[in-house]
Amino acid sequence: MKSTPRKPKKVEEMRAEYDFSGGIRGKHADTYQQGHTVTIHKKDGTTVIQNFKLEEGAVILEPDVREYFPDAESVNNALRILIAIAPRARKKTSRTHSQNKRAVRSVSARD
Repeated sequence: MKSTPRKPKKVEEMRAEYDFSGGIRGKHADTYQQGHTVTIHKKDGTTVIQNFKLEEGAVILEPDVREYFPDAESVNNALRILIAIAPRARKKTSRTHSQNKRAVRSVSARD
């Protein structure tokens, strides 16, 4: 009789040894966007250095936003819709906090 290999049980909870309670979200985000280097030390004694830098215009989405926009095409389509409904700025000025709140309310009222 052949025995079938058992699959390990899927653990849904975080293990006790993984304590991220003192972690800071986005701690290395700015450095990552500026570019970073990864050094790989191989068993044979050689070293491989890889340089990573985000492409010009690349944007990193937060996890909650990423759920709704799985790829660049969906992000671009949504932004094009916003551009089409946004009023054209007469001149470039910075808005005050109350002006921003009013603008958000007026867009929400259209829905």
